[in-house]
Amino acid sequence: MREGDRRVAARQGPTYLRVALGKEFQALRNEKGVTAEAVSVALGWSRPRVSRLETGEIPLPKLEDLHKLLDYLDVIDPDDRDTLVRMHKESLRKEPFTSYRNMLPSGMPMYLGLERDARGIRGYENINVHGLLQCESYARALMGSAKVVEERTTDAVETSVRLRMERKELLLAEGGPELHIILTENTLTRQIGTPAVMREQYAEIERLARLENVDVQIIPELGDEEMYRAAFNFTILDFPGLGSVVQSDSHRATTMWSKPSDLGQYQRQFQAMAKAAPGPSATPQILHNLEKLWK
Repeated sequence: MREGDRRVAARQGPTYLRVALGKEFQALRNEKGVTAEAVSVALGWSRPRVSRLETGEIPLPKLEDLHKLLDYLDVIDPDDRDTLVRMHKESLRKEPFTSYRNMLPSGMPMYLGLERDARGIRGYENINVHGLLQCESYARALMGSAKVVEERTTDAVETSVRLRMERKELLLAEGGPELHIILTENTLTRQIGTPAVMREQYAEIERLARLENVDVQIIPELGDEEMYRAAFNFTILDFPGLGSVVQSDSHRATTMWSKPSDLGQYQRQFQAMAKAAPGPSATPQILHNLEKLWK
């Protein structure tokens, strides 16, 4: 990462606050020494509802329900209650991407909400260029190539492209996240669109990699020795005071993990690849060498 202190106050959007509230609820429940099942019975809520509240998957729409929960968890201090009520109210605001919700894969809305608030994003891709590095023409060609198979309309493709470009804007915003992406070389030699599209994509990666908060590494296909590479793509989101979550997705679903055992596994994989791959300073030359494929 280039030198420079970019620390600013962390943005706390609705999804981030929902997850933070869930962690508070779980900590208070553990402090009281009761199970999630006991909470569901005491408040007349379903067991899945309690679990999903604690993971931040769903909000608690009614203020009355929040007070019932706080009463049961013995939260008496007025300042503590005021803080939780304020967080609750802010967690009910709409995210900017709400208008896209109906067309997103399962689990993706929660991921996008968290991505906007992450202070660090570490991603690994072994099939396509990571979404936050894609240029508009590459994203359009990639999504358009699957339009018939996935039964998507042209409008749906354009909407998806627009959302992807809006996500990239967070990299350019003041105090944007520290982004570290590792790509396998085959993500850059697999043709998406025309040769001109591929050249434009290489140029976009170079442009973004010049930002002080962005590092890109490329694992070469050939070398003096075999380099470790994970079998599946994933992204790690880091948050101050909230820990980290890991995400891996497909067309129809986005899966997220936050258990320490899962996090540790993906963090070790990322660290191993970052250590073995050529450093970020080598990326421009690697791209220039690969660009000869598309002349």
